[in-house]
Amino acid sequence: MANLKEVKERINSVSSTQQITKAMKMVAAAKLRKAQDKIVQMRPYAQKLAAILNNISSGTEGDTDIVYAKERPVKKVLFIPVTSDKGLCGAFNSNILKGTAYLIENRYQDQLVTVMPIGKKAFDFFKKRDNPVINDFYQLFLDVSFENVKNAAEFVMKAYEEERFDKVIIVYNEFKNVATQLVQTEQFLPIERIQGEATDGTAQSEYIVEPSREYLIDELVPNSLKIQFFKAILDSNASEHGARMTAMDKATENANDLLKDLKLVYNRTRQAAITNEILEIVAGANALEGSN
Repeated sequence: MANLKEVKERINSVSSTQQITKAMKMVAAAKLRKAQDKIVQMRPYAQKLAAILNNISSGTEGDTDIVYAKERPVKKVLFIPVTSDKGLCGAFNSNILKGTAYLIENRYQDQLVTVMPIGKKAFDFFKKRDNPVINDFYQLFLDVSFENVKNAAEFVMKAYEEERFDKVIIVYNEFKNVATQLVQTEQFLPIERIQGEATDGTAQSEYIVEPSREYLIDELVPNSLKIQFFKAILDSNASEHGARMTAMDKATENANDLLKDLKLVYNRTRQAAITNEILEIVAGANALEGSN
């Protein structure tokens, strides 16, 4: 049985850890509130814009005049895994990393795959692997602003336009609620054309385009792609804080359970020590009486 000093030191250590997990939970909750507001406000706009984009790109006329909708034989693929910069958020990062690695090894093993990680965890993971890595944007979460995300999206769009890649896939966590984040694998480029219904579930409509369809394609399509890219980043950002809040809440509960067990061990050890002292005193007293 451990001595009192060892048990007391462990109780102090667990108590200190519990204070840290409580503080991290509160910080994550505060950040989550802001991140959740951003993605909730962004979603309706992004979904409607995606529906309009799908309607235009799915038209029978001039499918080939949208450069970002042109499909070609897939020989070079760009993966964009979106993780966090820090850990302590449960399976948030590992789900993305394992999912991306699985796709690369099992579905795109015959293609030349390049990885553009977003988030330090993704960068650290893929820089140790054999695939070429684009390391220009992995620190994007240091400042999650549309301006920074737009630069990353423009880089990817230009690379696709110059045929450096034939397909671009984003892997990220979609925010559902504090306890639920769903891994999403979306084809960013070329634009997927869905016939029959728009992406928001409503039937497609015939748009009256002014000043011209060409102008709308030149202006709307690039901006819509940037918005979709930004939405994926905001989804991942909110998911990270939700996952960390849940993980720290569970860690706090586990620390509380461990403290109960340790205090029980401490009390039992203390009682055993007191009992031993009493036995030694009684034995000593009996020995003195026997000597007399």
